[in-house]
Order: sequence, then structure tokens, then C-alpha cells
Amino acid sequence: MARRLLLSFLLPLLLLASPSLRAAGLSVGLAADVSSLDPHYLNAAPNIAVASHFFETLVAVDKDGQLVPGLAQSWQAVNPTTWEFKLRPGVKFHDGSPLTAEDVVFSLERPASLTQSPGPFTGFTRAISGKKVVDAHTLRLTTAQPYGPLPLDLASIFIVSKKAAAKAGTEDFNSGKALVGTGPFRLLKFRRGEAVELARFDGYWGEKPAWDTLTLRILPADAARLAALLAGQVDMIEGVPGADVARLKKDARLSANFRLEQRVSWRTLFLQLDLFRDASPFVTDLAGKPLAKNPLKDLKVRQALSRSINREALAARTLDGLGVPASRLVAPGIPGHGQQPAAEPYDPEGAKRLLAEAGYPQGFALTLHGPNNRYLNDEQILQTLAQFFGRIGVKTKVETLPLAAYFGRLRHADFSAALLGWGSLSGDFALRTLLGTPDEKSGWGAWNWGRFSDARVDADIRSALASTDPARRSRAAETAMDQAMQQLPVIPLHHQVATWALRAGLTYPARIDEFTFAAQVRPR
Repeated sequence: MARRLLLSFLLPLLLLASPSLRAAGLSVGLAADVSSLDPHYLNAAPNIAVASHFFETLVAVDKDGQLVPGLAQSWQAVNPTTWEFKLRPGVKFHDGSPLTAEDVVFSLERPASLTQSPGPFTGFTRAISGKKVVDAHTLRLTTAQPYGPLPLDLASIFIVSKKAAAKAGTEDFNSGKALVGTGPFRLLKFRRGEAVELARFDGYWGEKPAWDTLTLRILPADAARLAALLAGQVDMIEGVPGADVARLKKDARLSANFRLEQRVSWRTLFLQLDLFRDASPFVTDLAGKPLAKNPLKDLKVRQALSRSINREALAARTLDGLGVPASRLVAPGIPGHGQQPAAEPYDPEGAKRLLAEAGYPQGFALTLHGPNNRYLNDEQILQTLAQFFGRIGVKTKVETLPLAAYFGRLRHADFSAALLGWGSLSGDFALRTLLGTPDEKSGWGAWNWGRFSDARVDADIRSALASTDPARRSRAAETAMDQAMQQLPVIPLHHQVATWALRAGLTYPARIDEFTFAAQVRPR
């Protein structure tokens, strides 16, 4: 009802507004806040998306998730443990200085120096054992062991100016002092929690953005984001809720003024479970008394929870059709997914039997935690799961937090069962980060906050990562994924469908990685 009233109120404003686009500027409504402009501070999608306007990587990723030249115009495996990268000539930083291999070496080493990073990038650099600057535009990287996915690793490390960042801290990037990149935009002003203001970098080596200025507005509330679009305050928004997608399609007056871009994205949502504590903080008996034994450590209990979920209904109703039931940690088409194995079938009676076999015939009580401003309908997803779990005897309540507070607590394993979304272009990458045995030295398990550990899965992941042959690596990643998911250390829910809404005079290539890159927005 509230959304219908919102549309009814704003429609007259829309029809009165000029259909022409602002010639010089573009304004985009973002669905999540950005915690820092330091490109090596937090490995989280909102930060990465914003940083991509200022900084670039050696290897880029196109809209379909394929690797393409970035700051490196070419790369090759000289031998199984040596990769050579040829830098693109003529690239300039925002301050006019030329990009050199020394800047790349500095950028590859910098993440390890950020010891207070809440989400480190070191998992993408730990495989590198040696760096050799051949000349100003040629760099050779060596690994201790054969390592096939190094180019994909380097698609996640932004290149900064050594001169500007050598003595800089994170706040120096937020103020703009150290924010010197090679990207299509430069910083004008960072208004934390409100907006990031940018200007086109006219010295950019690639295709120039169509916009002189750009404003990235932080609008995590769905209703506010849609209202800003309909009122003409922004030209484009990301993360359009399913209910609004349907209305934008059905209302002829709205569809004449706006267009949608959609695709199944790489993002998989799942429940991360406490698998390491004997007594978990948010698991009790039905009377609220803490359980001495953590039921989530029992595979039968995890299977019961998974079978209690009607994923088809979750996707169709809770997500308004903007989801695809999941059985793996990567989306269909991503190496490591395999032959699209079917999602766990809905079987509440079977789930009850499994609970009884595990020693919980009357069930137990559980609290689900999650963000309330990060994923599509995230709070509603948790409420739906609570209903499913309740039907098999698991009395469930839901507690949600804003993203900034949630990730901090999740990182410290404060929860028993928590909602997380993850996007990856490779199954072995996702497994290494999410289910690999946590190890600060290697960077494995950086987001494995349920602390799952299995030597066989680790060995399968290493086998996949060691292959420089793409087909062999994909098969090894599938084996690793199968071995891991048989134990159900996390409970896959769905792959998210990404949706952007734009004013009718704009186009945007819907990206599998869900990122919003304003330089790719063009007038029709």
C-alpha cells in the first residue's frame, strides 16, 4: 500500500518534469553505503564499486564476467610459476604523472600493510612470491607453486599512485589527499553517508565518460531510492525491489519515462552457520535455556534446516521473482558451479525426521541475524526463513542490523546463523575465501566466519588453483564444490537477479557482478 501511494504521489511530478537529461551531469542512487574511499581497506562490493570510478586494475572484467585488458594490455604465463604483464603505454594518474611498474608493485604490497583492514584484500596477493620490474611497462610476478588464477586475482587489486599513497592512511584517501588513480573520474568531495561527488578525468586513457560531473548518492532505503528517481533527483538507481519492478513494467506512463536493465547476477545468498563452538550464543532449548551442545555442528540438523526451505516460494514471493534457487556458492555459468545441480527440494516432513534422528524431536530455538539494508529484501528473507524453520519445530526469531554494524559483528563470529551474500567469478575463489580453513598467513578463509575446516576440501581447492589449464581448473573447482556442499557448511538460498532503473534516455549494460559503473552509462 505504501509503495502504491508513493507512486501515485510522485507520478504527477514525473509527468511535469522535463524528459531531457541533464547534459553535463549524471546522478546515481546507490543501494548501499560506502565505508571508505581507500581501495584496499574493505573487500566489500559497495566500496569496490565506488573505488572503480577512481582506480583501475591490471586485469579488468567485462559485463559477462570475462577477463579483459585493463591497465595491463596483455599477460601470459611464461612458465607455470611466472606471469608477465605488459602495462598499457601512455596511462596517466589524476595528477598527470605516468603509470609505471613501480606503482603496480607498490599497490600489490600495500594491502598487507593495512593490518586494521576489516575485510582484507591479501587473499588476492598472497600467492605472489616475487616481483620483478623488467622495465617501466613490464612486470614479472612469480608464485611459489603453479597458480592458474593469478590474472583473476589481480582483477581485484586497485592500482594507486606510489607517490601519493606511500605515506598515506585510509583517511587521506577519504579526504582526497591520497586519492590519485588512473580511473575515468576524480574526486571532488566525499560526504560520508550522503554522497560522493566526482568530475570527469579528461586525461583518461580509455573511452571518456559522457558526463562532466557525477554524483553518487547514498540511498540504502528502497522507498527513498525509488522516490528520488521518480522525482528526477537522480537519473538512475540500482537494486530495484521486485514489487517496484513489476509496477514500473505495468504502468504505461512510468514505462514510457523509465527503462529497466536486468540479469541473473553472480551474487549467491546463503546462511553462514556456527560450526566451531560447542555451545553457540543464539541457540537454546524451547524454554530459552542455552544448549550445552551446538546442534548446528550436526550435519543432519543442517540438512533439516535446508530441506525446510521452499526456495521456489522464497524466490517467487519474498523476492518478487528476482531470485533463482541455489545449490552452490556460485551462480550458473560460473566455473565451479557444474551441471546446475538442483536446489535442495522442499521436504518439511523429511526435515522433521532428520531433526528427530539428530536428537531434537521437539526442535530447539534459534536466532537468525542479518543486515536490513544490504541485499534485496534481506529482512523479509530472514522472516520467511523463520517461518519455514518454525514449521519443523525450530522456534526462530530474527534480528537485523544496519550493514556497518552487522559486518563488524559477523567478522567476529558473534552470531549462530547469519545471512551473507557473495559474488565470485570462480568456484575455487569463492571456496577459498568462504570455506577454506582460516589462515591469516595465506589469506584463506577471510570470510569463513563459521570456521568450517576440512582437509579434503582444502586439497581440492588447491588442486583447482594450481591448474593453469582453464578446463582442468574448472573441473577441479566442481570437484571441490561438490565435496564441500555435501557437508552443507553453509545453506545456499538463491542467486540474486540484479535490476537497474534508468531514465528513458539512458542505457547501461547490465553486469553479472551487479556493479554500477557510471562511466558505462550512456545517452541513448
